[in-house]
Amino acid sequence: MIKRVIIIVLDSVGIGNAPDAAAYGDEGCNTLGNIAKAVGGLSLPNLERLGLGYVGEFAGIGRPDAPAGSYGIMTEQSAGKDTATGHWEMMGIVLDKPFPTYPAGFPAEIMDEFTRRTGLGWLGNKAASGTEIIRELGEEHLRTGLPIVYTSTDSVFQIAAHEEVIPLSRLYEVCEITRRLLDDFQIGRVIARPFVGSNAAGFRRTKNRRDFSMLPTGPLVLDRLAEKGVPVVGIGKIDDIFCGRGISEAVHTGSNAEGMERTIEVAGRMSAGLIFTNLVDFDMVYGHRNDAAGYADALRETDAWLPEIQRIMSPDDMLVITADHGCDPTTPGTDHTREEVPLLVYGADLGKGLDLGRRKSFADLGATVAEVFGVEPPAGKSFMTLLC
Repeated sequence: MIKRVIIIVLDSVGIGNAPDAAAYGDEGCNTLGNIAKAVGGLSLPNLERLGLGYVGEFAGIGRPDAPAGSYGIMTEQSAGKDTATGHWEMMGIVLDKPFPTYPAGFPAEIMDEFTRRTGLGWLGNKAASGTEIIRELGEEHLRTGLPIVYTSTDSVFQIAAHEEVIPLSRLYEVCEITRRLLDDFQIGRVIARPFVGSNAAGFRRTKNRRDFSMLPTGPLVLDRLAEKGVPVVGIGKIDDIFCGRGISEAVHTGSNAEGMERTIEVAGRMSAGLIFTNLVDFDMVYGHRNDAAGYADALRETDAWLPEIQRIMSPDDMLVITADHGCDPTTPGTDHTREEVPLLVYGADLGKGLDLGRRKSFADLGATVAEVFGVEPPAGKSFMTLLC
């Protein structure tokens, strides 16, 4: 009997283009594979031991004869390639159309209403890299006090503001107002992007980012766990992604390191239920900034941490390591990439070295969690019987 499931989402660690990647302009993308090539090979001994090498060809990562975990590949069924889409599908919502995007900026009807409801004007309103746009417009923001609005090829309305110009409490309030406005437009997320510094050369974003997601559009495995009284702790931006649905405790973090620390802390006091962690730095700090070397270092740091979580696991625990999409830093542009993701499963009393196959939907993960805790999944096919 499994009493506790720990899911670690390595945000954006895709393992090769999905079958429909060409439709998204992402043919040939492979976040993990291309990073491994770019840095001359990756050494990730703990992920390798769990079976990572069996889900793709990654320079430096081998295939042990007796993996400690089981392995598979998950293919996204939903349309889209963003964080909310990937996480929602993991928990049972399969979208038939992607969230709308505005690569040319948001139309006047949105921006005029933004000004009316918030009482603020704005700077920017275009697709841009977050670090580049604060360098470009940050000094004007300091002079005028106007927030910087920008987007990307994802369905996001991002609001950047200096923490001394628009305090965090006010920035979050503006984001909440904007979230209500954008519900009518089905835009996936509003993201608060606070920064500090005195000039363009010194501006830097802080760890106080917050995501304000659209309400999930259907039933979730998390809802059914809550109905049964199963505790769910969301670490990182999990609570934001699901708008708190089914989350009994939210632990917000500002980095991979903090996410790993909080996961250990929660696991030390919670003997049963679901711990659901998102490690955001892979995507936010390295993928979107085309920093393959930094991404590789972050992978090594997480790999080195894995034995710590395994040491405190009980025989009735299951650890799942996966991702929500890709963000190949070696390709042109700074956007997410449509990729398949790894599925690594470990437990002392679970099968070892088993091939879980190519799962047709991320929802298979949620269906497996649902089977563990005895609830009905909204979608997906459990792989639990393969592990027992």
